[in-house]
Amino acid sequence: MPRKKKTDVKRLVELLNETYGTEYKCYLNHETPFQLLIATMLSAQCTDARVNIVTKDLFVKYPTVESFANADLKELEKDIFSTGFYKNKAKNIIACSKKLLELYDGEVPSDIEQLTALDGVGRKTANVIRGNIFHEPSIVVDTHVKRISNKLGLTNSEDPVVIEKELMKILPREQWILYNIQIIQHGRTVCIARKPKCEECTLAEVCPSKGK
Repeated sequence: MPRKKKTDVKRLVELLNETYGTEYKCYLNHETPFQLLIATMLSAQCTDARVNIVTKDLFVKYPTVESFANADLKELEKDIFSTGFYKNKAKNIIACSKKLLELYDGEVPSDIEQLTALDGVGRKTANVIRGNIFHEPSIVVDTHVKRISNKLGLTNSEDPVVIEKELMKILPREQWILYNIQIIQHGRTVCIARKPKCEECTLAEVCPSKGK
């Protein structure tokens, strides 16, 4: 169960908003909901920066859902090789694209059950789509959110689904999407996994892991 008190969470939200602002940002480049879906699938075990390099040419070569659905598996594997786990990702992208055409006329659904029923789409990917495309309040548990939420004492779980549900109980609904954005930025610039900059951290006053 979560270990922080409500007053701590309220102050944490204030500090996050003061430090990182309240503007919605998406770190994966895309022009359509489908492109964001593909980019998010590629981002598994890969940096957003690398994915953006790959999708710059990928979305030119495969401009539509149909073009991905009809892609040659081996060729697509080569196209996305540098994102890692390319064999599985290529197989899932093609299968997912075919299912979107068969079931949804090529449109990306907003329902989480429909999204997670697509090949290669887990709750993290589904919540990225729901938050960024459909503006449905959602919590995306990536490596930064998982690690820093534990350090902040908001959860003591390593299970992304458990963390997602615990954070949804603790954080105000209007903060869910912002929390994802803010914590990712915090994890990249201040609370760096290999060497956290606790002395520079604006969240230090509410962080039980300060200095550890």
